[in-house]
Amino acid sequence: MGKRVFVGNLPFSATEDQLRELFSQHGEVASAEIVKDKFTERSRGFAFVEMATDEAAAAAVAALNQHQMDGRPLTVNEARARTESRGPRGGSRGGGEGGNRW
Repeated sequence: MGKRVFVGNLPFSATEDQLRELFSQHGEVASAEIVKDKFTERSRGFAFVEMATDEAAAAAVAALNQHQMDGRPLTVNEARARTESRGPRGGSRGGGEGGNRW
């Protein structure tokens, strides 16, 4: 199995086909997925590209980090593994009664 590569600072106009074409210059692309907002379906400005081999992923990172795409320098690096739980979000600030405020 290959390696997933994170692509950040992606132009909102970029397509998955453009990513496949760009990354295929450095090896076989297994998949390319632009992350989209679940409500608007608009690009969130980053993507993940899975390269077929570790060597292709390393070559793509070396060649494409800071590569200009529609005037934006891409951030390209090896994707970190997902964590099982993102932990609690929002909620209480903790603490006790808060004291008297009169």
